[in-house]
Amino acid sequence: MRRRGFTIPEVLLVVLIIGLLTTAGTGLYVGTFRSMQVKKAALDFLLAARYAQIMALERQTQYTMELDMTNQAFLVTTLRWDQTNQEMSVETVSDMYCRPVQFEGEVQFEAVDVAAGVMETQEPRDEYKTIVFSPNGTSQEAAVQIGNGNTHYTISIDAPTGRARMIFGTAENVKVTTTDLDLER
Repeated sequence: MRRRGFTIPEVLLVVLIIGLLTTAGTGLYVGTFRSMQVKKAALDFLLAARYAQIMALERQTQYTMELDMTNQAFLVTTLRWDQTNQEMSVETVSDMYCRPVQFEGEVQFEAVDVAAGVMETQEPRDEYKTIVFSPNGTSQEAAVQIGNGNTHYTISIDAPTGRARMIFGTAENVKVTTTDLDLER
């Protein structure tokens, strides 16, 4: 009676094939995970910009997106009237719709282009770049590229409407200028 089984070379070949497939799958997973981190950060930024625009209109007060270039984070702030001190104060928005965001992994601001604005009433901080949304629905024109060196998303904000949109790719083709609607007539 002859016994049937696997030889050592056959077992080693199967182990080698499993190892190669695992390595290839892990490489694909890591690349996809990093791309998804960039997309999530860009979507968070887009939603925060839309939130700031809507709230500026609804509450009839200025909302500002502050981009922390040092710590690779952003947050939304607003001006609030403090009844006890009888003065305006800057308040960070943190609720169920909007919260400060810290980028994860290798995600960072790759390019930030914000047109100079005349609406700013808050004192700018050196480590921050700001995008101001005014109560009349306008904002500063801006193009913000978020990426990790391989994957890039650009969020552009239109000055006359304050509308934010997200584009897959770099900010090279997004032009940031100040639009004067009176000259457009």
